[in-house]
Amino acid sequence: MNKIYVVSDGTGHTAERALSAALVQFPRAEVEIRVRPNVRTAKRAREVVLEAGRAGGFIVHTIVTDAVRESLINSGRKKHVEMIDLMGPLLARLTETLAASPSEKPGLFAQLNKSYFRRIESMDFAFRHDDGQRVEDLRQAEIVLLGVSRTFKTPLSIYLAFKGWFVANVPIILLQEPPAILPKLPPKKIFCLDTNARQLAELRQARHDYPTGVVPEYADQECVRIELMNARRYFHEHPGWTIITVTNKPIEEIATEILAIRGKRRKSGSDDLL
Repeated sequence: MNKIYVVSDGTGHTAERALSAALVQFPRAEVEIRVRPNVRTAKRAREVVLEAGRAGGFIVHTIVTDAVRESLINSGRKKHVEMIDLMGPLLARLTETLAASPSEKPGLFAQLNKSYFRRIESMDFAFRHDDGQRVEDLRQAEIVLLGVSRTFKTPLSIYLAFKGWFVANVPIILLQEPPAILPKLPPKKIFCLDTNARQLAELRQARHDYPTGVVPEYADQECVRIELMNARRYFHEHPGWTIITVTNKPIEEIATEILAIRGKRRKSGSDDLL
């Protein structure tokens, strides 16, 4: 059986996937793939070459650091180990074409991949925990937004989720008890959204196509004022919660304010995530 060593200074997933795609063209070939990740020193590169030489295998590698790649190639020549460099020629050509030098940082692709999948997970979490859904899962949230209707809870959740945060939002509704789990959560996770009654009433009217002269209770300024007072009363019952005023602020500014506070809490070690 042919033995192919996949050697990488990262996870090795890129080379392994490329090799697997190529091997599809050789359905009758008997191949054993051995992955050797995190090869980041010349010494480790020489060790892998010796291992491949003893096994009678050859090497497919994606080493991005020049010194380690050179050591691997030179050792391969001395030990008569065949190898295929998937990354070196591509980096060289890109350096020439782009007139720029590669960073030579191992594992960058894996980091980007991890970031991408984290964003997918956080977006899915935000959609599944929008507007008070699945409150039993709120302990999994990194940020919980509270507020009356039309205080930007949903767009804020989506914006923060896009940045990789697990966010849930819960509406505070007049004459309806908030979920009992909220006071049991770490208070530093909870952000309460407050606003001006007049502007909120105008926003609610603008968001709904009501007949001329008709202002339902939902958009009536006095009713909105009472609703906000009820929410504020509830917020102030929990001194550890952070109140954010959203009046006349774009989503980006509100999110930046929230994340600035979350960042301080993380640095101080006082955060209590998940």
